[in-house]
Amino acid sequence: MLGSSDIQRLAVFMATTLNAPSVAIENVVRIQGGASRETFRFDARTRDCTHRLILRRDPPEQLVDTDRRLEYAAFRSFHGGALPVPKPIALSHDPNIVGRPFMVMERIDNAVALLPFLPDPFGKHREKIGRAFFEYLGAIHAVDPMQTELATAVEAPALNRCWIHELDHWQNVIEVNALEPQPIAMAAIRRLRRTPPPPPKRLAAIHGDYRTGNYLVDAEGSITAILDWELAHIGDPLEDLAWALDPLWATKTGLAAGMLPFDEAIRIWETASGRTFDPVAFKWWSLFSSVKGLGVWLSCARRFNDNQEPDPILAFSGWYCRVRHDKIIADRLSAAAPGALQ
Repeated sequence: MLGSSDIQRLAVFMATTLNAPSVAIENVVRIQGGASRETFRFDARTRDCTHRLILRRDPPEQLVDTDRRLEYAAFRSFHGGALPVPKPIALSHDPNIVGRPFMVMERIDNAVALLPFLPDPFGKHREKIGRAFFEYLGAIHAVDPMQTELATAVEAPALNRCWIHELDHWQNVIEVNALEPQPIAMAAIRRLRRTPPPPPKRLAAIHGDYRTGNYLVDAEGSITAILDWELAHIGDPLEDLAWALDPLWATKTGLAAGMLPFDEAIRIWETASGRTFDPVAFKWWSLFSSVKGLGVWLSCARRFNDNQEPDPILAFSGWYCRVRHDKIIADRLSAAAPGALQ
């Protein structure tokens, strides 16, 4: 939690940020969940108005290596355009304000993050949410990443190096964080290295964790905010698409991300992105996505096991999600139909 001295120092910081004589920090609440940063909601009250805000603080240890500057650059790159992205307010590398570096952004109220593991997370708004979900993903990939602030925060790989850059990274995450041998992950990594994907025609900004649970939806079924950009980078747009379509996120089998028929979802994405779907590359990135998932879940399990974070969502992720992805990978590796996409 944030202690009283943290809140006092945050009040001084926010007064400077908001150009106000003074600020009162009120209604501070920790939002549970998330593997990379601690998230708090709070109000910053000035003499003239109340600012409803979110604070994202670095954890004591970051097992999934992310950079707050990169996440902040992603928010700055996409806020104010066609995407519903909260306004970034401030970024601080000073560990002496709230104990660790942090960022502040606007809070979107009257909306919720859907839980992807519920039997029917979308209800009557499934198709509406699905159309917006794939349209917004395409809108991200339509932007030239080199013309965004994201390009100042992360190196852009060569077109034919997108795959190896990501595979090297996530293999290292698995090896560093695994509490026991990971034979299924290693078998998948060997398969991926033997059969590199066709490179993309052009680079894209990659959200990195685009899925149900990382956007907010209001009571009318409208997506009001796309969140959790901490894994943003530049690379192959099919990486994002494959992650969004990973079977882990779909409780309704046979539907893309549990929302729309596969072909419809791809058509929406192609129209919004101005790109052409490549089934061969997508097959590679689909297997990679489950390997990446294992890296995330093993990081969660390591943090929980090492008593770095008591949040039970980390234990859930380190067990249920890891087992699911092991099964998904095993099924893909043993699939009789080599051309299958899912």
